[in-house]
Amino acid sequence: MQHEFWHQRWQDNKIGFHQFIPSPLLVEHFNQLNLNAHARIFVPLSGKTLDIGWFLQQEYKVVAIELSHIAVKSLIEQLAKDFEIHFEVSHHHDLIYYHHPQIDLYVGDFFNLSHTELGHVDAIYDRAALIALPDAIRFNYAKHLVEITNTAPQFLISYEYDAGSHEGPPFSVNQAEIQMLYAKTYNLKRIQEQWVDPIKNKGNNPKSTVWQLTAKL
Repeated sequence: MQHEFWHQRWQDNKIGFHQFIPSPLLVEHFNQLNLNAHARIFVPLSGKTLDIGWFLQQEYKVVAIELSHIAVKSLIEQLAKDFEIHFEVSHHHDLIYYHHPQIDLYVGDFFNLSHTELGHVDAIYDRAALIALPDAIRFNYAKHLVEITNTAPQFLISYEYDAGSHEGPPFSVNQAEIQMLYAKTYNLKRIQEQWVDPIKNKGNNPKSTVWQLTAKL
């Protein structure tokens, strides 16, 4: 998936994937990670998700990366309105960096984010990152994610539909692929699986699955 594709989607405001409320699956199940107060959550390929505001309301800290500066600017406006958060801005190599004591935002290519820049994270929240990437990139995405987070626990929401019924994105990522990507480094627990509205979602017989991934000792 070329950068130009996503830049154009944001430029044209073709962002049907954006949800206007925090993810109900997040709200219902995230506490199963049993994180400490003020844990730092990493949100890769974040868009302008309102899930970040939900994390802040729960008094978590957040670090996120997003390719589109349009998306990040919109997110910053929302955070200023809802939380009176204002950022310091600087550049880290090929990334634009927005900093606030509660939240760090990077603008740029996910693969340009290093462990040094990311810092320590207590958990990963992946609602729309893995499923936004085509098959050729997902393996490298998962590998890089594990490396820069030191195999931090994951709260992963996957999306699946009948093969051949939609070209993506979102792409269909089934249980077998999640096991292929992560089973060597994580213990995988399926928390919930649910069918979703086929009119409002892509592909035939679409469903979402919530996964909890914890590092193998």
